[in-house]
Amino acid sequence: MALKQLLIAGGGIGGLAAALAATRAGWGVNLFERAPQFSEVGAGIQLGPNATRILQSWGLGRALAEVAAFPEYLQVRNASSGVVLGVLPLGEQIRTRYSAPYATIHRADIHGLLLAAVQQQTPSQLHLDQGVLEFNDDGNQVSVSTERGLTVEGNALVGADGLWSRVRQQLLGDSPPRVTGHLAYRSMLRQSALPERLRSTRVTAWLGPRLHVVQYPVRGGEWMNVVAIVQGTPPESASGWDQVAYAADLQRAMGATCEPLQSLMAAVPEASVHTHAWRLWPLSDRAPVSGSGQMAKGLVALLGDAAHPMRPYMAQGAGMAIEDAAAFAGALAEDGVDVPGRLGRYALARWQRCARVQARSIRNGEIFHSTGLVRWGRDASIRLFGQRILDVPWLYQPAS
Repeated sequence: MALKQLLIAGGGIGGLAAALAATRAGWGVNLFERAPQFSEVGAGIQLGPNATRILQSWGLGRALAEVAAFPEYLQVRNASSGVVLGVLPLGEQIRTRYSAPYATIHRADIHGLLLAAVQQQTPSQLHLDQGVLEFNDDGNQVSVSTERGLTVEGNALVGADGLWSRVRQQLLGDSPPRVTGHLAYRSMLRQSALPERLRSTRVTAWLGPRLHVVQYPVRGGEWMNVVAIVQGTPPESASGWDQVAYAADLQRAMGATCEPLQSLMAAVPEASVHTHAWRLWPLSDRAPVSGSGQMAKGLVALLGDAAHPMRPYMAQGAGMAIEDAAAFAGALAEDGVDVPGRLGRYALARWQRCARVQARSIRNGEIFHSTGLVRWGRDASIRLFGQRILDVPWLYQPAS
């Protein structure tokens, strides 16, 4: 019996995770990536136990351990005073509590890890420089047409083509993503080049009025990822992500923050001289998913940012895409159900959880960036309840 064929639009973390999971579920894969080569822009991401548990189940635990960092704890500090507000133990405590570690990793490393795993799967075909332009779902088969004129048929299509997804636009015909007014400045620093007092093996979140900064180790701790998110006016082209940013713009936005944080910001080199300077991402998102019909129709489903783009205030963008891929593969493996039914089950299983994470991410951003009395109450609550506030059992614990 011929393998059923899954078509995947997009070769990022979500698309590769879907490809790997689908081949493990017994499907063949044709993946279409717009770029002429597989690559991920240099920035770090956090992977909670909900995501690393899935990677372990796919046999990638050892590969993850070779490239990621596993911080011992997370601390929250007031960006103005530098005072530590609360601490959440990570490391072995998180691993024991949730049967999986909390990892911090360079995007290129998790992408490369997934790509290597997919390339080892025989029924996978990866098409570079072949962005999906449109699809046709006739109820029996679905076909995609690429920008270079290639047409390929399959039994199902998943759009994992990101925030500005063409598959989503054709499937749902909805409005463009909304501009949040939040700007993310990202950089990578080699820890050995930093003064001893600025080096760190933990996750630190600095919370200030209308801004916050997160720093954490990647690449086994050799590098530090730094992300500063401020509220401001985005560039004219909000869709043009990863734009060159200049330290002076961020410095003005940071205002009066404490000396340790100012020193960390000053350690990032100028863009005109060094590769690992600040890069700017204007952040966009969508309202939380409101029903399963927004994640699958007929022979077409959406996954990751194409389905539920979210603000980074729960550090769950990649985690939700990996969860999507696992759930999607589980649905594909249900042989007694027709393909539209399988995709429908995937959407039903995912939309409410994704919506909850989207909504909580929006709320967290409001709390992180709060001012006045709300900011005072935030700091007092973290001081008082600490780990109870910072831990997220409903998100991290294994599904029952």
